Amino acid sequence: MRIGHGYDVHRLVEGRKLILGGVEIPYEKGLDGHSDADVLVHALMDAMLGALALGDIGQHFPDTDPEYKDADSLKLLDKVCEIIDDSDYVFSNADMTICCQSPKLAPYIMDMRCKIAETIGCDIDQISIKATTEERLGFTGEGLGISATAVVLLEEL
Repeated sequence: MRIGHGYDVHRLVEGRKLILGGVEIPYEKGLDGHSDADVLVHALMDAMLGALALGDIGQHFPDTDPEYKDADSLKLLDKVCEIIDDSDYVFSNADMTICCQSPKLAPYIMDMRCKIAETIGCDIDQISIKATTEERLGFTGEGLGISATAVVLLEEL
């Protein structure tokens, strides 16, 4: 077995869509970034790459490359899945947490789980997503940004 951990954070800004787990969330702000800035999918990809000791998404999809400007993170996740498919490992499961004071994410978590499971090609019960506030503490608690963590287990074929 191989375990990977991922973390990502982006600032909330006006004039951007809020995309989390491949789902557009109605909100007055969105996440700032070169791609769609989907912190949940970015943390997941970093965990998957980390499990194979293959670096992070910045190495595979640099923000200096115009090809990835406004990129759909689920399409980048598909490319990371191809890397795993070419390895001696198979995706087992992922457990993820989104830290976000606002908006409330509970109504969207099942859609996020479905989109991620569909992209990876796994059962929905292999994808766990939780959301938490930080009790108004720190940059996420103050509503300045959103962060996400992910832990992934890959099993040897």
